[in-house]
This record gives sequence, C-alpha cells and structure tokens, in this order.
Amino acid sequence: MTELKSHNGYYLWHYLPSRPAAIIFCILFVIATIAHFWRLSRTRAWFCLAFAIGAFFEVIGFGARAAAYERTDALMPYIIQNLFILLPPALFAASIYMTLGRIINAVNGGHLSIIRPTWLTKIFVGGDVFSFMVQGGGGGMMAGGDQSKVKLGQNMILGGLGIQLLMFGLFWLTAVLFHLKIRKNPTTESYTIDAKWEQHLGMLYMVSALIMIRSIFRVAEYVMGNDGYLLMNEWPLYIFDATLMFGVTVLFYWRHPGALTAAKIHDSERVQLESMGSKA
Repeated sequence: MTELKSHNGYYLWHYLPSRPAAIIFCILFVIATIAHFWRLSRTRAWFCLAFAIGAFFEVIGFGARAAAYERTDALMPYIIQNLFILLPPALFAASIYMTLGRIINAVNGGHLSIIRPTWLTKIFVGGDVFSFMVQGGGGGMMAGGDQSKVKLGQNMILGGLGIQLLMFGLFWLTAVLFHLKIRKNPTTESYTIDAKWEQHLGMLYMVSALIMIRSIFRVAEYVMGNDGYLLMNEWPLYIFDATLMFGVTVLFYWRHPGALTAAKIHDSERVQLESMGSKA
C-alpha cells in the first residue's frame, strides 16, 4: 500500500496526491493543448502562442502530480508540479491582454480606450511577464528546502499573485470603459467587421473572472501557510485551480481571437475591392 513519505525528514506533501484526478486533468489539458496548437496553426494568430504553451504547462504539471503519487519523498516531481500548475495563468493572461488590443484595433476604437492599443500590450504584458518571473523565482526558492528560503519564496509568490490581480483589475477597467464608450459612440468598423467582437469581449470578461478567482484562491492558500486548510487538503486545488483553468481553455477556444485577425483581413480586402469597383 502506498504511504506518505518524507524527504530528509520533511514532508513535502500533506496528503497522498490523487493519481486518478491528476491523470484526468492531464488528459483534459492534453486535449486543450492539441486543440489550441491546431487552432494556432490554422489562424496564424501568434499572439495566442503563450496561451497554448500555458495549456502545455498544465499537462506537465498534472503529469508530474500523477507521477508523485508513489514518490512523495522525491523533490523533483513536487517542484515540477508546483511550478507548472502555478505559472500557466500568467501565460494565459499574456494572450488575453493582447486580445483586447486586437479587438480595439479591429473596430478602430483606439481613441475610445483609456490606454492606447500600442501601450496596452506593453503595460499589461510587461506586468504579466514581471508577475511570471516573480512567481517562478518564488517557486524555485521554495524548492530549496531551507525554511528561510521557503518563507521568502512564499512571499515572492504572494507578491507575484498580487501583481497579477492588480493587472487584471486594471485590465477589466480598461475593457469595460472601452465597451461602454464604443456602445455610446460606435465606429463604422464596429458595425461592418465580420467578427462578433462583442462576443470576444464577453469571453475576455469570463476568462479574466475565472483567473481572478483562481488567483484569489492561491493568495489565500499562501497566506494561510503550510498548516492552512487549503494546503492540507487536495480538493480545493482541483475546484479553484484545475477546473477553472480548464474552463479558461474551453472559453478561449470557443471565441478564439484568431477570428478577429481573419475578419480584419477580410474586411480590409472587401474595402479595397469596393474602392476598385467604384473607380471602375
């Protein structure tokens, strides 16, 4: 019978990780990864590459978690599953932020955004990269085993999650204000563009909300500490992280922003043809 084992006298896990649950989510994220890379190859919307990589990170994370079932005393599976489940939302966020910029450009609404599209990507993706690096550095420190470094690593992860929440809050504000303004003063492109841009914007609201809920859960997890309920029990991870993040991959695929790029190209070609026809 498999038992919980210690690593150099220290228990990495507070419970035996569920192998069936890890395998199920590993398979689900394999499907999501294949779907997103396939969609990426069809649309050539390369700004969504970070999202597809994030889904692949989830595969690695839950694969390592399944492998850890019989190796709870091994450091490497623990580190891999911790980092590769912690970091994907930052990769998802990068593509989400860039999608808003594509929507604004597609409807020619740059003048209605509180942050210009050229700066929008720089600000949000820059903050997201910083959050990713801080969380990754914190996760690396926690892997060291030294208690002082573990505490510092936890604080770094908290800081990275805080940055992520701050950026999503500002992102929501930017998206909502833009949405309200363009409804009040619609552009010609907002009527003529082939893509259902408001549905894409609605998708961004939904996936952002799911990632924010997940980030709040992670903040609570680290604030409560190693002896807190959230780290002592496994089910919250699957409800407030795995399930929500799989939902993000489904929603992003449902209204994939690659359609915006295709619609913009098609709209541009149509305008050119109409212009040529009028001259003839």
